[in-house]
Amino acid sequence: MSTSVVQMPKLGESVMEATLTKWLVNVGDTITLDQPLVEIATDKVDSEVPSPFAGVLTKQLFSEGDVVKIGEAFAELNGGEGNVEPQVTPSTTASNSSEQTASAEKVVPSTVVEEPISPSGNSSGFLSPLVRTIIQKEGVSEHELAQINGSGLEGRITKEDILGYLKTRNVTANPIQPMVTPMAEAKSVATSTATPSNPIPAASRPSVSVGGNDEIVEMDRMRKLIAAHMVMSKQVSPHVTSFVEADVTEMVKWRDRVKDDFFKKYGEKLTYTPIILEKIAQALREFPGVNASVDGDRIILRKNINIGMAAALPSGNLIVPVIKNADQMNLIGLTRTVNDLSSRAKMNKLSPDEISDGTYTVSNVGTFGNVMGTPIINQPQVAILAVGAIRKKPAVIETSDGDFIGIRHMMFLSHSYDHRVVDGALGGSFVKRVADLLEDFDPARPL
Repeated sequence: MSTSVVQMPKLGESVMEATLTKWLVNVGDTITLDQPLVEIATDKVDSEVPSPFAGVLTKQLFSEGDVVKIGEAFAELNGGEGNVEPQVTPSTTASNSSEQTASAEKVVPSTVVEEPISPSGNSSGFLSPLVRTIIQKEGVSEHELAQINGSGLEGRITKEDILGYLKTRNVTANPIQPMVTPMAEAKSVATSTATPSNPIPAASRPSVSVGGNDEIVEMDRMRKLIAAHMVMSKQVSPHVTSFVEADVTEMVKWRDRVKDDFFKKYGEKLTYTPIILEKIAQALREFPGVNASVDGDRIILRKNINIGMAAALPSGNLIVPVIKNADQMNLIGLTRTVNDLSSRAKMNKLSPDEISDGTYTVSNVGTFGNVMGTPIINQPQVAILAVGAIRKKPAVIETSDGDFIGIRHMMFLSHSYDHRVVDGALGGSFVKRVADLLEDFDPARPL
């Protein structure tokens, strides 16, 4: 009887390992094709891994809580017809792609070696091979590790944790200098050599008292990741926010007039989101400096326009599905993609690829009745736009016959950007361009 192995599948670009959070089957169980074997968690999404063949589970090569590298064997089955790399299943839905091999020989998995660090370091005391490699390459000391709050299982320091810390350390050690004249530069050299800059010490957590009537709720894994990502973003990027109010009356009237016909023709509900995203994608083409990332002293201008749209989950957490190449879609394509991603996000059925590689993010705070907000940049991007609620307001209308007061549909746009590389002229001009495109909406636009 042949012995086959199940390997950890590819989980999206840049994902190198996953935490095995739960075994769904036991040794000795008869496994059917595509039956979920384990639940896994990465820094991006939680998923299930189905079996690529039928058989009897003979070995569990990893325990719950272990970190498994991509391509590493984590289970053995007898009676399988060969080793096939399984598909990753977000929640309960399998993806459409898998890779197959014809080998029926037993594959001995490479062992994940985790070395303990000083008890003063992260609370779990262990580091994955990928994280340890980064630490050794960057020369991170145990003293520095002790200052990093791990967001992984049991406080484990993850790849995102260490990369976020390195960005903060690099920014502090090598800040981007403003343009100066030769004379001013000479004076600053004398000053800087006499007074070396020291890294800003990590802020200590405040002590919190708990009363008898208080309820203590433990953060789930996703909330810990969100918290760490938000803190890292504020530490890395100096945030500036510009506000613009847009008159979107023509857009509102057009959508109200055509939404029923749009649904009959295309079978999709037409919301404001794809209409607004269409204009944002156009503005990003005109202002490439906003569709960018920062790597040390380098600015990376992204050629693809991949817009992430922040979506609230029923659990209260947040996820950001990404519309790839949004500028190449028409309104019908954007509507279908937005509706599909939004629906599957609420059911926790997004794949890792669908929440990665974003170059710019939009947050619709108007969904909750908020008129504006100051969103936090989704690293490693350099800007994010918050779209407020559309409200009827009295406004001055300019005409050739003079000005008069009328009832208009108004909406605030709040644009937060990284002041290391996006100055007020660029950040403010971009959001003003988005507002202009929305205000110039063609009321005679055909479906």
